[in-house]
Amino acid sequence: MRFCLIRQKIPKRGGLFFCYFSLDKQRKVRKLTLYHYTSNFSTLLRKFSCTFASIKPAKYNFRIFYSVMKNRIILSALLAATIALSLLFNGCADATKSNDTAQTTNAVALNTTGTAEEAAVPAETPVPQDRAAAYFASGCFWCVEAVYESVKGVDEAVSGYAGGHTKNPTYEDSNTGRTGHAESVKVIYDPSVVSFSQLVDVYFGSQNPTQVNGQGPDQGSQYRSIIFYQNDAEKEIIEQKKAALAKELGEPVAAEVKPFEKFWIAEAYHQNYEVQHPENPYIQNVSIPRLNRFKAKFPELLKVNSH
Repeated sequence: MRFCLIRQKIPKRGGLFFCYFSLDKQRKVRKLTLYHYTSNFSTLLRKFSCTFASIKPAKYNFRIFYSVMKNRIILSALLAATIALSLLFNGCADATKSNDTAQTTNAVALNTTGTAEEAAVPAETPVPQDRAAAYFASGCFWCVEAVYESVKGVDEAVSGYAGGHTKNPTYEDSNTGRTGHAESVKVIYDPSVVSFSQLVDVYFGSQNPTQVNGQGPDQGSQYRSIIFYQNDAEKEIIEQKKAALAKELGEPVAAEVKPFEKFWIAEAYHQNYEVQHPENPYIQNVSIPRLNRFKAKFPELLKVNSH
């Protein structure tokens, strides 16, 4: 059984927020869920849930809870707190990008089908003859981009989308979880300085390798872990390292191993996001701690002046 508590339009964030609470058969409150839709209600942008499984149900008798919910002051406070939590911990798919909404509008021109023309061409980022490219998906691309750009021998890491079945994916499309794409990073590197094998070590060493469909607070198929291979040699390296890690951990490693097909570059405002927005709550609470954990684990692979 589910009841809608709040239906609120928030102009600064764009779209509509709906807050629901769910009851079990004993009419005890079990979950509060916040849904954020686009203003025309066509797309679910994000969902944030708070469960009460660890709290004694007796404290949440439906009659008492509903009487509290009728109080507009408490209701408003609940909405504010729920949104704040979703902004802080719901990762790349959150609404922390109040400035990014305007940037997206300026950076991405929408055509009549709603696809982004700026991202309409696969991201064939130029790679010099003495360089190579590797492709990884491991949760939020802001985090992965920051990790790889701190590795010596890496010239650039580009955020984008890969692994799906749709053309011209946008950030909003990806967040629906229906495109098959995962937030990914194209790593342009110098093979004479860092090898593909070492980049795979960086990959597994900078994530939770057993987490399925996500990393940390970023959850959903768009945040799943994928390592893309471009030839049999790369595939063998990945599979050997994945098998060795699974044996060491004693449990399955979540990363998919897939042949590379196409990489679609993400919107301009996603590139170098951690460097450009160090004040962002997600960057401070998720991305930077993840980067620092990686740095502590692989000091020998770091650039001299890595951020």
